[in-house]
Amino acid sequence: MRPFARELRVADHLRERLADIIRTEMRDPRVRMIGINDVRVSRDLSTADVYFSALGVDSPEEQRALEDVLNHAAGFLRSALARESTLRMMPRPRFHFDEVWAQGGKMDALIQRAVAEDRSHHGDEQR
Repeated sequence: MRPFARELRVADHLRERLADIIRTEMRDPRVRMIGINDVRVSRDLSTADVYFSALGVDSPEEQRALEDVLNHAAGFLRSALARESTLRMMPRPRFHFDEVWAQGGKMDALIQRAVAEDRSHHGDEQR
């Protein structure tokens, strides 16, 4: 089903503001290199699923720990968003580590290796 324009506008606003608030107002050093990739707001605007990535976070344990840090700070982030918003009800953020970026790097490495093997294989046939 297609999301409504209001949901999309709220999601875009939350994505931009959350990235700014995390970068400027959070003092936890673990959240310095975080990027907000996507926000999906529920139809009733009660919750917002926030998908993020982070530089230097490779292991699943580190990913879960960072998710826990952000979910623990969700109340602070929600109140920071509400201070400057005109929304009657601010969605409650739920943070999820976005593995798309990590998977993209792995896929890129696999493609590069396949291309190199293909070149070496075709190079042997031309000799």
